[in-house]
Amino acid sequence: MTIIETDLSPVTLKQNMSRLFFKKKLFNFALPALVLTYLAYVFLSFDMPGLWARASLENAKTLVSDTYSYKTHVTRDNRDASVSVAIEGERKGAYPEGVSPDWVTLGEITVIDLEGGHQVRFGPQAVEYDIPGYGLVRATPTRHQGVQAELPAGEVPDWISVSKNRLAIKTEAGRLTVTRNRSEVFRYFTGWELFFFTLDSPYHGLGLGEVLLRAAGGEAGAILRDIWTNKMWRHQDVAWAIAETLLMAFLGTIGAGILALPLAFLAARNFNPLGPLRFAARRLFDFVRGVDSLIWTVVLARAFGPGPLTGALAILITDTGTFGKIFSEALENVDEKQIEGLASTGAKPAQRYRFGVIPQITPVLLSQLLYFLESNTRSATIIGAITGGGIGLLLTQAIITQKDWEEVAYYITLIIMMVMIMDWFSGWLRRRLIQGKGEGDSRLEPKEKTKVFFLP
Repeated sequence: MTIIETDLSPVTLKQNMSRLFFKKKLFNFALPALVLTYLAYVFLSFDMPGLWARASLENAKTLVSDTYSYKTHVTRDNRDASVSVAIEGERKGAYPEGVSPDWVTLGEITVIDLEGGHQVRFGPQAVEYDIPGYGLVRATPTRHQGVQAELPAGEVPDWISVSKNRLAIKTEAGRLTVTRNRSEVFRYFTGWELFFFTLDSPYHGLGLGEVLLRAAGGEAGAILRDIWTNKMWRHQDVAWAIAETLLMAFLGTIGAGILALPLAFLAARNFNPLGPLRFAARRLFDFVRGVDSLIWTVVLARAFGPGPLTGALAILITDTGTFGKIFSEALENVDEKQIEGLASTGAKPAQRYRFGVIPQITPVLLSQLLYFLESNTRSATIIGAITGGGIGLLLTQAIITQKDWEEVAYYITLIIMMVMIMDWFSGWLRRRLIQGKGEGDSRLEPKEKTKVFFLP
């Protein structure tokens, strides 16, 4: 607040007011200018124009489409002319020998109908692709001369890549790749195929109504077992990974709270009169929380090896410092009158702490523990990718393959749902424990006051 003396002369008062308004204007313009200068520096130092120039929107589009679609691979081994069909190109999603989807006709000449006039033929010697509006592309793979490609006359379009050893064609109907040893067609379909039943399951291809009828007829256990043991989507492994992630977050958070509470008494001024001991406790808190949990994860993984316990210890160490600081500050703000009242009744120090201090800081303890439990659920996902445990490991493995992006989308969806559920659960538990009631609990609502009238 600026104080201006009123006994000054009008000229001096006007000068003071002018200087004051000048400082205000300078501050109001200087701060935005400083922020804009910093943003301009960031824009140039991070090479934002070059980053935008190097960005490939086509690759981004392909990546996004891979998260909600799957590919069926039709592959021919050019060495023995054998043809196989597999979803996502995996053995676990391979069709039995001699079996194929209705758009693939197996035989001496395998015909692959990509619809819209697009048709690929795997012949004994050559591979042909009829492309509407462009013409026939023919590729003959040889062991010594590579891939001999024959294209319609004219300039080669951008969606065709041709070289001595490889031919690649990408259209809206699908993709064809021909090399010396293998010819392969990819066709995209919307959805997550084989999410419930794999090809070898007797329930694959059945409609929802028929599956429900069989479940009602006594096959519910077999149906759930086929879903639970799905080899493609590994629901059993995913459920266990989520349990490991929640276990890491719970053990780390609760363990940190248990360790931090007694240490907080050492760092509180009103409970520890020894200055050096207080200083040491506070510096310990600064040290363990100053190092990020990811760094502790790497250090502990070298010491104890990978596993969920290593991730829980990393969370415990970091949160011990954070909780110690929060709890010690809460202890320094307790009401001393309650402690004095207990002391006047002859209560011992342990009893004064138990009944005069802990009830005062319990709301802070519970609130922070529940908040960090929710936050550490997210952190445990990243930590699990390093320590080799939890849903984070499965997510990392799916990303590394660079092809199972529908699994990446599945794991990310589960992580978001897990965080949302933990957010709801921690909020509900916080209301029950701190406020003493839950939503819709009318029994704990304050009762209406009863009015009493005295008649003369």
